[in-house]
Amino acid sequence: MIVLYHNGARAVKVVSNENKILPCNKNVKLSIVLSQLAFQYPDSKIIWCNEKLESNLNLETIDTIFHHDKMMLSYNPEGIEFLGRKIGYIDDSPFIKIKKDVSYPTWQMSSLVGAIHASVLVEIEKKIKLDSDFDYYLTSIAKLCMPLGLLCYSQPKLLFETKIRLISKPSNLILFRFVKQHYKTRWIFLLFLNLIISEFKFPLLALLSSFTFKNRNNNNICLDSIKVSSSLQEINSTTIDVIIPTIGRKQYLYDVLKDLSQQTHLPKNVIIVEQNPLIESFSELEYLTSEDWPFVIKHTFTHQAGACNARNVALNQVESEWLFFADDDIRIENLFIESAFDLISKYKNKAATFNCLQVNEKSSYKEIFQWSAFGSGCSIVKSEVVEKLRFDTKYEFGFGEDSDFGMQIRNQGYDILYFPVPLILHLKAPIGGFRTKPDLVWNNHKIKPKPSPTVSLYKILNQTKEQQKGYQIVLFFKYYKKQSIKNPVRYFFNFQKQWKQSLYWANELIRKSE
Repeated sequence: MIVLYHNGARAVKVVSNENKILPCNKNVKLSIVLSQLAFQYPDSKIIWCNEKLESNLNLETIDTIFHHDKMMLSYNPEGIEFLGRKIGYIDDSPFIKIKKDVSYPTWQMSSLVGAIHASVLVEIEKKIKLDSDFDYYLTSIAKLCMPLGLLCYSQPKLLFETKIRLISKPSNLILFRFVKQHYKTRWIFLLFLNLIISEFKFPLLALLSSFTFKNRNNNNICLDSIKVSSSLQEINSTTIDVIIPTIGRKQYLYDVLKDLSQQTHLPKNVIIVEQNPLIESFSELEYLTSEDWPFVIKHTFTHQAGACNARNVALNQVESEWLFFADDDIRIENLFIESAFDLISKYKNKAATFNCLQVNEKSSYKEIFQWSAFGSGCSIVKSEVVEKLRFDTKYEFGFGEDSDFGMQIRNQGYDILYFPVPLILHLKAPIGGFRTKPDLVWNNHKIKPKPSPTVSLYKILNQTKEQQKGYQIVLFFKYYKKQSIKNPVRYFFNFQKQWKQSLYWANELIRKSE
């Protein structure tokens, strides 16, 4: 372990794991010093820390929180990050609104304190410019490498005390430059438009200056040579329960159960919640008892329709250490659960969503990386993670319950990784014959809400104000092509009415649940 102490602009000292002062060049920018240390100590974790926080640096916890080489950690005790809140106007991801009191996935790094393995810096040498602004350099590394498998976190355990005031002032010039270098070009214009509309600001100089910088997204960076093998010593069992909500898909569910029965690593319990809203109906799944299964089947039949309620009913019956959230129309290979646990044992992660493709659909992602969503029909999660969590029934029959559940997981301090293999095949079976279209209260109004009120609900509960406003403008342009009003002025006023309706009903959902 090598610790680089700095004053924000230049290195102050470099200290070894044995508390020895090491030589370093104090006359060059910090990004150069960091890179030089990586080549001098290629097998080391490299820590950076502002000299004002030296007595607050918690080195004892590094080996626990930095448990494999493909990680990058930092922490900024202040509520405002280096790029500021305005980045939310053009970034809709869950990595923007950071929960400060837990380990939280984000590419927003800080020069105040952090850690990275030397092997990562060696791999990106000459592929990412060594910026003079240390915060910019660190944030650029994380933004470019996070989709490639570098696991990046805001980690409060880097410091003994996190209630510290170190005020920084974000810059429009830096923000526009960063957007130009790390996003598609159209986003700088959308950022500019958002600042005009939402903040009555006209940062023309920042917009124009951004065109002097080249985009940094390229295919030259590859982190595959950095192998992951977590050093965490955890005594775990790999017992697993499977929960499956189902409605009107008798044969498809049977095929899922057959796949589960042929697993090389068998589940302990398969928890099935069968729904049929018809009052006089009864279960049609006679094969649950007429056939022998190599696991316990816990079957609940209910007249209450809704996937949120069904999954919550199932969550109350979980017994095993792990939980597989499955759909009733998927297919998996015999090695699926065994292969999943092999990957989980390497990363020691507690939540993973697996690649779930339809027939003839090609995979978009080949790397294991931090997922921005959550799949309630294709994920494996440690039971302790969801012990106190439930799917929010405010989303019932709408959209967003998966994303909201994923945010509940992250806000507890757990990351969700995306695993491209083993693969899940999603058949997208036809809707069951006894399903009825839910009569949502907003469907009866003349002005239809846009977006769906449950989408607005998710954004109100989980995103920043800037992200919500940015989404509104993006939706405004996207929706124009799909609706019938082609007069731009009429469309604008109609869209405003629809947006207000969506917010109204989203807030009604919140109010009625209180």
